[in-house]
Amino acid sequence: MTPGQADLFYARLAARNPEPKSDLEYADPYTLLVAVVLSAQATDSGVNKATRPLFTRVNTPEAMVALGEEGLAECIRTIGLYKTKARNVVELSRRLLARHGGKVPHDRAALEALPGVGRKTANVVLNIAFGEPTIAVDTHCFRVANRTGLAPGRTVEAVEEGLMRATPARWLQHAHHWLILHGRYVCKARKPDCGACVVRDLCAFEGKETA
Repeated sequence: MTPGQADLFYARLAARNPEPKSDLEYADPYTLLVAVVLSAQATDSGVNKATRPLFTRVNTPEAMVALGEEGLAECIRTIGLYKTKARNVVELSRRLLARHGGKVPHDRAALEALPGVGRKTANVVLNIAFGEPTIAVDTHCFRVANRTGLAPGRTVEAVEEGLMRATPARWLQHAHHWLILHGRYVCKARKPDCGACVVRDLCAFEGKETA
């Protein structure tokens, strides 16, 4: 996709959804971090169902440590890999208290040093909580970048690098939200809804519907 096409690609997604938001429900950087950690290999709706009652009473690192691993596991048992995630969330809460004064750090290395936090999670937190122009590549973003020809790549890292190069600066802040939501609701994995796609004419997907 040429620079001009990439700019038009984002302009159309922006026109349809000017202020895209994460589907995850959160109240502050800490609950955002917890929600994103819990969302690995799980649906946002499934995470929200578990965190709505949880966050009404457990929404600080102190409260999470007090709840403990077993208590948290019971609260999130409907989420995949809940035991491992409970262990990570309680431990990352301990580390936030011990190393960061109970605050979520505005620093990639510090975030990625927390249990259960990889590059994608760090990118989401940096973008949403701190306004950093990062692109978090999940399965939807990866698919859209490759399928459309916006930023093809064989690995998540390659796609992220490609998107950072291909995305005009004015669209960077919301880029990953537009791509994720487009992949989730329009450019779906099994059967893309090309008829509802606002960037169909820019897309390089050979199997797209053209009528």
